[in-house]
Amino acid sequence: MSATRVFVARLAGCSVFDPAGDRVGKVRDVLVVYRRDESPRVVGFVVEVPGKRRVFVSIGRVTSIGSGQIITTGTVTLRRFEQRGGEVRVIAELLGRKVTLRHDASRGTIEDVAIEETDGGEWVVGQVFLRKPRTSPSPFGKGATIFAAWSDVDEDAARAGEAQSAEHVIAAYADLLPADLANTLLDLSAERRYEVAEELSDDRLADVLEEMPEDEQVSILNRLQDDRAADVLDQMQPDDAADLIAQLSEERGEALLGLMEPEEAEDVRMLLSYDADTAGGLMTTEPVIVSGDATVAEGLAMIRRHEIAPALGAAVCVVLPPYEPPTGRFLGMVHFQRMLRYPPNERLGTLLDQQLEPVNVGASALEVTRVMATYNLVSVPVVDDNHRLVGVVTIDDVLDHVLPEDWRSQDPEQPLGRTRTRIRRAPATSTGRRTTNGTR
Repeated sequence: MSATRVFVARLAGCSVFDPAGDRVGKVRDVLVVYRRDESPRVVGFVVEVPGKRRVFVSIGRVTSIGSGQIITTGTVTLRRFEQRGGEVRVIAELLGRKVTLRHDASRGTIEDVAIEETDGGEWVVGQVFLRKPRTSPSPFGKGATIFAAWSDVDEDAARAGEAQSAEHVIAAYADLLPADLANTLLDLSAERRYEVAEELSDDRLADVLEEMPEDEQVSILNRLQDDRAADVLDQMQPDDAADLIAQLSEERGEALLGLMEPEEAEDVRMLLSYDADTAGGLMTTEPVIVSGDATVAEGLAMIRRHEIAPALGAAVCVVLPPYEPPTGRFLGMVHFQRMLRYPPNERLGTLLDQQLEPVNVGASALEVTRVMATYNLVSVPVVDDNHRLVGVVTIDDVLDHVLPEDWRSQDPEQPLGRTRTRIRRAPATSTGRRTTNGTR
């Protein structure tokens, strides 16, 4: 081995290579088993390989740990990882636990764990990096940190039911993309998943929920207080928020809509008025909208904003006032590549794509998909009967619609099914609200 002691938090996200130097995947966790009178033994790594599959790599197949990478011997078995009884995931389950130091009975929280190689070639938990409770009354102060040998700490109190902090799990996975963090949370126990969700910021949790299966979205949202749930929904894309609210009871959905920001709630209510299998049900209500007098420089500045999703930033929509959906008459779209070919002071109204026709808000999802596939589009504008822009359907909206409902949890090597059961938004009632099978 190239290192004799490694801190687990630093291994999260490290690349794993085979002997030929080909990248196998990324480390997501370290697996240990407890022993009666000895330190926990490292049995292997949980590694994410292409296709979001989590596999187990035995420590016996690892030849080198260090320099931000792990090298294995031979090929990696791609059987999906399943945690066995007695196994503990260090990042997901051990970090954040509260322990007692045996020599002085003081308390501390595990912030990191060092694994080390013994003379016999076995890898074990050697030390833990602890943070003690703060002694300063300042809310910004932090407690002192110390290193302690595993044999010097006792975690029985934590196992007896004391709540564990999820902050350290979040810190270890801070660099994960939302889809990867969503997969990581789904690997945790239900209670641990809720703990981590509670600690995530509103915008981070919103991004993660958008990448989760619908039943898991509802499960997490139902564990949040109404005020927090509304704040998270405010941060979600309106179409994703509408799909999520459509799965809640009518009473909870109305309560959350009442607590959301008025502008966000208005967009969600509008989306709820459309059937889920139409352009109106698929679209987002936040396209990049400009006037015909706007310049190329202004258009590029708008799509350059970091909060604009790539698919939405691929083109700007040119309309007559007003400039919020439903806008004035839709004039056309200008793709960003076309903007790059013209000087900064060129008016966008002169660069409209004359061949691209918008789809009507009532168009079927199949029709929208055909239009996007036929013309190789990443987004298509949606207009109402008065030719006013009400939103755009992006490629990710279409993919999420045509893929099976459980595609996120399916084995990536198995063929995807061709059908998907979607919650349909039934025709509006006299109050403008929609109900579906008793859930909406």
